[in-house]
Amino acid sequence: MSRERIRPYLITKDDEGNFRLTVRETRYNSQGYPLVTAHLQDEVFGTATALRAFARERFKAEAGQFATK
Repeated sequence: MSRERIRPYLITKDDEGNFRLTVRETRYNSQGYPLVTAHLQDEVFGTATALRAFARERFKAEAGQFATK
């Protein structure tokens, strides 16, 4: 079992060059195993900077909470 903390905001780039945001929520079961649910947002962004600004405004995201793929 991995104890590495999962960052709640995942930034991905699609084949067309657009950036997408996935919001992940981590819960733990009674044995301490992490259960992660991911929700891909409908919005599409031209730059990662615009995506980060959207996440800060809508989800109160902070620096260090973003992961890229």
